[in-house]
Amino acid sequence: VQLQASGGGAVQTGGSVTLSCVLSGGTLSSFAMGWFRQAPGREREFVAGIGWSGTMTAYADSVKGRFTISRDNAKNMVYLRMGSLRPEDTADYYCALNPHPYGHRNIDGFTNWGQGTLVTVSS
Repeated sequence: VQLQASGGGAVQTGGSVTLSCVLSGGTLSSFAMGWFRQAPGREREFVAGIGWSGTMTAYADSVKGRFTISRDNAKNMVYLRMGSLRPEDTADYYCALNPHPYGHRNIDGFTNWGQGTLVTVSS
């Protein structure tokens, strides 16, 4: 199973961007999915997770109310809608899967990290 994130770019403070992640070599509905980010000089951190059906979600406190995670199992796609962006949101964003379909809150259970996509928020 491979994951590939896309959709990053440069955006101004207060702007929005939607990231996409495509899963290949497997069936998306078998997994919980998550988005993580890593800023320069910092450790990777959890951003959002979503259960297999899309009805259960979890967010880091820093993004609650600004970011929305969603999925389309028919298309093997996961999305992260990012709004009200701040300079501190600047990071490489990665998608990952959790083999447990209800594991969207189990940060340690995520694996199969895909290639990231860079989001740069300017002030």
